[in-house]
Amino acid sequence: MDSEFFAKQFESVWLLIQSMLSQQATYLQLLVIITSYAAAYWIYSKTVKKRVDKHTKVASDHPINIMLFRLSNIVYPLVAIILLQIFTAIGITADLQVWLMNTALNIAILLFAYSIIKEFVSSPFMSALFKLVGLPVLLLHLLGFLPAFIKTLEAVSINLGNIQVSLYGLTRVLFFGAILFWLGRASSNVGKVIIRNQQTLDISTREVFTKLFEVGLFCVIALLLLNIMGVNLTALAVFGGALGVGLGLGLQSIASNFISGIIILLDKSLTIGDFVELENGKSGFVREFKMRHAILETYDGKDILVPNETFISSLLTNWTHKDPKQRYRVDFSVAYATDVRAMVAIIKEAVAQHPQVISGPEIPFEERPDCEIDSFGDNGINMFVEFWMQGIDDGKNRVGGDLLLIILETLKAHDIAIPFPQREVRVLNEGFVSKI
Repeated sequence: MDSEFFAKQFESVWLLIQSMLSQQATYLQLLVIITSYAAAYWIYSKTVKKRVDKHTKVASDHPINIMLFRLSNIVYPLVAIILLQIFTAIGITADLQVWLMNTALNIAILLFAYSIIKEFVSSPFMSALFKLVGLPVLLLHLLGFLPAFIKTLEAVSINLGNIQVSLYGLTRVLFFGAILFWLGRASSNVGKVIIRNQQTLDISTREVFTKLFEVGLFCVIALLLLNIMGVNLTALAVFGGALGVGLGLGLQSIASNFISGIIILLDKSLTIGDFVELENGKSGFVREFKMRHAILETYDGKDILVPNETFISSLLTNWTHKDPKQRYRVDFSVAYATDVRAMVAIIKEAVAQHPQVISGPEIPFEERPDCEIDSFGDNGINMFVEFWMQGIDDGKNRVGGDLLLIILETLKAHDIAIPFPQREVRVLNEGFVSKI
């Protein structure tokens, strides 16, 4: 019985296929489909992609060029959709069969959606979500089965007190919530890069706009998500005052850090790239301002997360606030028998040869390398060298260690002795010692 049923079904399908293949309209539609896809590929490869590749070679790492490159990769299915849509409309107007072109159009739309996911969704989770959920939903919509599918999901529901939760509502909130937060994070990252690349604005202003953009974007996303959940925003406004008081008390520290960050950026007491030393002795370069904290990068590669309020309420030293030029000193000793005046001139000349030490006749006298006596020690004369340099004497700008090596080599080259601890023992009663 079952074999006969399937045989009849197969026979009817085969007869339908034979009937379609015998019609001239079927081959005409195939010709239109092949022509549309070929024309779309030609437009993509010969015009759009070639021009975009030529343009992006100049600055391939720029965010706008990266965006143009990704957009160019979705041109092929997009042009195919446009051409097939035009030919389908012409076929309907001429009262021709367009079922095959509609099928090809649906395939082109799915390819277009897949290309967007491939080019613009870098998150593995979101990519899988779009491919496994978004594309099937799109296919159901194109085939006209989506309303019936939604009704089926709405029929599956549970009651939680006075609230009825349907499978469709839960799925919609989870799906669109994930999309909104992913879009928010992606838009935030792109927006921050674009704002920070505006060289016409100073660093502090860029950081202020970046922070405000990030906060505003996530506020909009939160409102959209509440709307998707079916929350009445007008009714929500009634509770805004009480909610604000509660948040103000519960999130006082977070609000304080956020406002402190805005104040720091507006008064320009700290900017990106400054080298600061905190009251507790921690120090590092300011690399980024977040909503709640700033990131200090130390020379050994560690990141220190400092609450923004710390910069307002405690003492800190900004080494590079007004001028990145800094003065340092290195100490050494020479023997008492040294001709100090001649040695000082030799050391000054040697130190001035270092490429990172500020020196030269055009430099003010007080900023040139200097060598002076610090004190008279037990074993020798304690000397020091003062010098100015651009930046901080650490990391890649480690100049102090280089100068100590230069001083050591210079002293050895001129036979200048470096003292070391010595003790002289005198025997006052030699007879007593000999008896022992």
